[in-house]
Amino acid sequence: MKTGIIIPCYNEANRLAVATFINFANTHQDYHLCFVNDGSSDHTLEVLQNIEQACYGNVSTIDVKINAGKAATVRTGVKYLNRMKTINTIGFMDADLSTDFNDFKNLVTTLRNNEDLSLVYGSRGKGEGAIKRTVFRSLFSKMVKMIVFLILGLPIEDTQCGAKVFKKEIIGVAYGKKFLTRWLFDVEIFMRLKKYYGQQQIMNKMYEQPLQRWEHAEDSKLGVKDALKIPYMLLSIWFSYNFNSLVYTIS
Repeated sequence: MKTGIIIPCYNEANRLAVATFINFANTHQDYHLCFVNDGSSDHTLEVLQNIEQACYGNVSTIDVKINAGKAATVRTGVKYLNRMKTINTIGFMDADLSTDFNDFKNLVTTLRNNEDLSLVYGSRGKGEGAIKRTVFRSLFSKMVKMIVFLILGLPIEDTQCGAKVFKKEIIGVAYGKKFLTRWLFDVEIFMRLKKYYGQQQIMNKMYEQPLQRWEHAEDSKLGVKDALKIPYMLLSIWFSYNFNSLVYTIS
């Protein structure tokens, strides 16, 4: 059985490590890369199609015509991979490889070697994976982390790390309904899992694993204006998930 990896892409043509992706795909037949072009205005789609053509059947390209944001893009990839019978674990990682393939494979190994786990996610702030940030980013990150902790009520160090891998058994819970936000879908996933399984059971089903390497991309797609909206969006998530019902199916 294979692991499917979703790589959401928006205007990534000039920074995609093409050779790295091709080499990984051609040397790891137990993985399937699913690139999702999120309405890019540059020639990202062409680059992705070239990667697919250079590989041996374990790369797919999905073209979303209108930019919808990372949350919708990842969910599109999940729906596609979830229909593939050869895949039993599905994850996602960033197109800039801020988390590299070695770390991602370590997440998959942890998940496959523990039958009690359904989700393993990377952490940029634990152990050897601790990340150096600017003073502003550090203070802002701590504020957001505090709000997230209060909202979730779960001892999670890093909800926003762009490297997570799931067993198919919880895909319907995690991705069954459209996300409320474009960027904070990770928090929504944890909210859904907690609400469905309960606090104690979900903590037994997932594991936070320190990354050995993580590099911040300076030209992040999340702008300053978007970042300043994060506290408000988090409160909106809390309200919606505590006072609205959820649907746990995916098609």
